[in-house]
Amino acid sequence: MGFPTKVQLIKRKDSEQWYINFPSAIAQAMEFQRGEVVEWIIEDKSQLLLRRRNALASALKKTNHGRD
Repeated sequence: MGFPTKVQLIKRKDSEQWYINFPSAIAQAMEFQRGEVVEWIIEDKSQLLLRRRNALASALKKTNHGRD
């Protein structure tokens, strides 16, 4: 099941900030914690992979996205 989400842009005088918010159902299913550090990986122009920086290697291998 997918969760459509809008990409938001906030333009300021000297900068831009882009935002993508997670629906609560996704955040809860992933058991995200406040302040948790994650990283975005560009798979291609239609796919972004969000990876926990402290994920176990075995969990990453199961998704075929594991990288060292």
